[in-house]
Amino acid sequence: MRRGRAAAARGMSAATQRLDIVAARARAAGGIAGKTDIAAVMNTLLPDHAQDAAPIRIGDDCAAIPQHGPDGDGYLLFAIEGFVNAFVQRMPWFAGYCGVMVNISDIAAMGGRPTAVVDAVWSRDTERARPIVEGLAAAARAYDVPVVGGHSNAHSGHEQLSVAIVGRAKRLLTSFDARPGDVLVAAIDLRGRYREPFSHWDASSATPGARLRGDLELLPALAEAGLCHAAKDISMAGVVGTAMMLAECSRVGAVIDIDAVPCPPAIAPERWLCDTFPSFGFVLAVAPAHVDAVVARFQARDIGCAAIGHCDASQRLYLREGAAERELWNFETHPFMACTPSRAGVATDAGTCCHA
Repeated sequence: MRRGRAAAARGMSAATQRLDIVAARARAAGGIAGKTDIAAVMNTLLPDHAQDAAPIRIGDDCAAIPQHGPDGDGYLLFAIEGFVNAFVQRMPWFAGYCGVMVNISDIAAMGGRPTAVVDAVWSRDTERARPIVEGLAAAARAYDVPVVGGHSNAHSGHEQLSVAIVGRAKRLLTSFDARPGDVLVAAIDLRGRYREPFSHWDASSATPGARLRGDLELLPALAEAGLCHAAKDISMAGVVGTAMMLAECSRVGAVIDIDAVPCPPAIAPERWLCDTFPSFGFVLAVAPAHVDAVVARFQARDIGCAAIGHCDASQRLYLREGAAERELWNFETHPFMACTPSRAGVATDAGTCCHA
């Protein structure tokens, strides 16, 4: 009996240690901390709670603009991505490829299908621009989404890249519709590798285009079947930071079971959960009755998918492993992005907004 209790205590101690490591990484992760910069932009764009009256909510992966016409109602989706200069300069081809890929993920996260992209490329000369544009072209072919225009400047001081996209959705998935009682589901393509030294998980660039397009079709299909109502694509903030953004926008709390997140073998959980930016990765909020159906659709295409936690009414984000739990963020006292209605205009302190 004593041996059993000692083993249980050691197991609890190990779980607590892993949980503390993940929580510490989340507090220090640049991708998560960088999302707090959005609050300053929100406070300028929509001061004095103007988000409450805004016709198009800000904080989703795309702007969703209602459309009405003879072909039926729906939404025009509009998004843009800018890329860190160090990434563009070190991996110009892959940066160009990501310019298309991550924008398409934003469209899919909203339950949409992509229409076309435009790009803006700055470079020191045309030769340095070439691999960036070649990466853009390769992704456009793989995903069958055309590059229809853009801007180029071959007389810049360094290489820079920004890419914008439009798409359409019949029925939205949105960051604002998670509800207490929803189950959090993570869907991640584990068949990839890191693009070291960055934490970009590439399960796309060597994959047949037909499979990439079929995988992405899962998201609008889920929306149109009514099996899911809220989602975000996993960004540089990782699974944890993405769940934080979803929870804050929806004015809910959330609990994440760190052991439940699909993860390739031999990868440190703190890197996978807090830093990894997967080429195909989504966090969804799903009604309990639909979880099995949603998970089955992803697993049928060999995509790692599992229930990883749940939403509640606490407006706090907790990490959990076994019986151990850590409060990571309190959205009531420290807004994360300040994109929630009635949150714009509330000051943030990125240095003190995490809690153990």
